[in-house]
Amino acid sequence: MNLEQLQGFVEVARLGHFTHAAAQLHLAQPSLSRQISTLEHELGSELFHRARGNITLTAAGESLLPLARRMLADADTVRHEMQELAGLRQGRVRLGAPPTFCISLVPEVLEAFHRSHPGIDLHLSEAGSRELLDQLAGGDLDLALVVTSDLGAEQAASLETTPLLAEDLVAIASASNPDFLTRTSLTLAEFAEMPQILFDKSYQLRTTLMDAYRARGLSPRVVLEGAEMDAVLRLVERGLGVAVAPAMVLLDRPGLLSLPLTDPGLTRLASLAHRKDVGLTRAATAMQDLISSTATQLALRGTGITAFTG
Repeated sequence: MNLEQLQGFVEVARLGHFTHAAAQLHLAQPSLSRQISTLEHELGSELFHRARGNITLTAAGESLLPLARRMLADADTVRHEMQELAGLRQGRVRLGAPPTFCISLVPEVLEAFHRSHPGIDLHLSEAGSRELLDQLAGGDLDLALVVTSDLGAEQAASLETTPLLAEDLVAIASASNPDFLTRTSLTLAEFAEMPQILFDKSYQLRTTLMDAYRARGLSPRVVLEGAEMDAVLRLVERGLGVAVAPAMVLLDRPGLLSLPLTDPGLTRLASLAHRKDVGLTRAATAMQDLISSTATQLALRGTGITAFTG
């Protein structure tokens, strides 16, 4: 088994077509077919059901696919590390982060990192924590900022996680909202009576809030739901409604006011994760250190934010 065979297998699985996969890999179609046949012979199992115009994975192919993707990603990481050591290029960092960090911590980190290391290629994946953990396990990311509550036991065992921040989840409103100008806090029951904007169902923030409502038998007064992070913040600034967001998103947003929630207070813990079985490149290690120090600096600028490292 070699990497070329695995690359061919993954490409055929992705495209469902030998000819198209061969063109993508700049190979003659018979050469790709021989690679796959040799791989199947070495593994002792057929990997594809071959019907005219319909190429699908067998059970063995389904089992091999995530392993092959991981092996190829690991080989790519090794290649970049060796290139760093050989001085051929400065490196690459693939960072994943949820949307709430992509409008707060991540821009600060990437701007400073690029200024200090302009030759390093930066790749950002913006997704929910669960999807980022899958990408990390599959070798598609070097580092991921994740909400710690989304870590399963199996993932926690395979990943190195460093607690980074504890954030209060706060009620936010337009800077001109009279209710927020005259209060110092809100109970969850009081907040439920206000016109609310809910995030898309893929957001853990929404799940956390709705779980808190259900636990107290509350039903929120919803005026809009299904929006992404930036849209929610803009709509709240325009006065359409209120929302719940991590304390860090309030930094540098004078158009928003926030109040702490009580009965109950809601918080989240964020961690920085990477795979235990793959060493970080020098570029990724530099990024890791910068994320930690930047988190500490941002925590000093806002309320409801506690940094654990720095």
